[in-house]
Amino acid sequence: MAEINYEQICGKVREIAARVASYIESESENFSWDDVELKGMHNMVTNVDCKAEEMIIAELEPLIPGADFLAEEAVDAADGPLHPKDTDYTWIIDPLDGTTNYMHRLPPYCVSVALSFRGEIVVGVVHEVTRGESFYAWKGSKAYMNGKEIGVSQINILDESLIATGFSYDSLDRMAEYRLQQEYFIKYTHGGRRIGSAAANLAYVACGRFDGFSQFNLSPWDVAAGSLIVRAAGGVVTDYHGGDNYIHGKEIVACNRLIYDKYLEAISATIADSEEFYPVG
Repeated sequence: MAEINYEQICGKVREIAARVASYIESESENFSWDDVELKGMHNMVTNVDCKAEEMIIAELEPLIPGADFLAEEAVDAADGPLHPKDTDYTWIIDPLDGTTNYMHRLPPYCVSVALSFRGEIVVGVVHEVTRGESFYAWKGSKAYMNGKEIGVSQINILDESLIATGFSYDSLDRMAEYRLQQEYFIKYTHGGRRIGSAAANLAYVACGRFDGFSQFNLSPWDVAAGSLIVRAAGGVVTDYHGGDNYIHGKEIVACNRLIYDKYLEAISATIADSEEFYPVG
């Protein structure tokens, strides 16, 4: 295979994501609750999700012939992970991150596309549909939004930070941990926000709107693109234990480097003890 230019690939992915975003927005006027299928408790998929994914895959296939696809709706339809092909490249796709928001006409919701090479994310694009904002990066690049370089915030005190999070309905057994995290962020930061899209949360950390984001029980397509963009924007991304298993490990912490230690300490405290929680920042 010829050497792949990640910058050029990123540009083409941005074009694809923008076209799919236009389709998603145009279909919002025709949305019907009759088109909703329940995948799990409060976990829904619409015909728009499925069609958008088909569009993305069809346009990505010629870019890197033979590449594998890890796509949310295809994985769910197969009732398990896709079996990788014998290839170094995998596209990781969430055609509509924030489906519940979309169904209720509430922003944000995103198209998220990442490319991995032997497990390393090398291209990431998050297109927030309602604001028409394209966040992107490729291996070795800076992070950008609509052609302008972006960077994480420079807030250096957790007390002055605005924190984003999310909660999966598949994680009811961790409700106490989630509650304690929110209690801490309400008391000891500028507040916590739950906006309903992990991809948007990561993009907003990358451009400094949020100072940090954390969530558990996420899938690769939720975080692959956004994690690269945060790192390219000068931020740090880890799992809940400070390691690098955040793509497949179902937990992620993303923030600027100045608050990272205190932020991770606060999260770790809720994991260690869900009955008695002491402030750390």
